[in-house]
Amino acid sequence: MHRFPAEAQWRISSHSGAGNNSCVEVALNVPGVVGVRDSVDRDGPVLVFGPSAWRALTSRIKNDDL
Repeated sequence: MHRFPAEAQWRISSHSGAGNNSCVEVALNVPGVVGVRDSVDRDGPVLVFGPSAWRALTSRIKNDDL
């Protein structure tokens, strides 16, 4: 398993509801990749997307096209 760069700056998604255990954090400051992790398990696995794949995914989510 590869470790995500330590310089990653994580932020909780604005779509994660307060008070529930389904929070997602996103790191956008690592060149060439976007990291996504579970905020409850910060030492757990990180999903890594290329920028174009991340844009495609978030576009489909915003358009309710999944």
